[in-house]
Amino acid sequence: MAKNLNSSTFTVLLIVLLMASTEFLKIEAMNIRARCLPKGCKNPTFSEECGVEPFPSSNNDCCHCCVAKYGRKAVCKGVVEGPDKHCHCYKESV
Repeated sequence: MAKNLNSSTFTVLLIVLLMASTEFLKIEAMNIRARCLPKGCKNPTFSEECGVEPFPSSNNDCCHCCVAKYGRKAVCKGVVEGPDKHCHCYKESV
């Protein structure tokens, strides 16, 4: 009985470690994809504002706000700008 218990414990421990390591890899992958539109714009043109004023977060959060509100095709970057800290969304000029 002790051998079965040790074998079961070892198997459960392996499964838990496998799940934990897989979750760690998912978190690392999310961090890599978390950067919003890393290429940005070649010829940026102001499009719209997004979020509250003043915008309380980073440029990355501003970019995600812009993409969520206007769509990935309509936005090439989002930047927190000005003394009032507005989130400005930019599109590619044609």
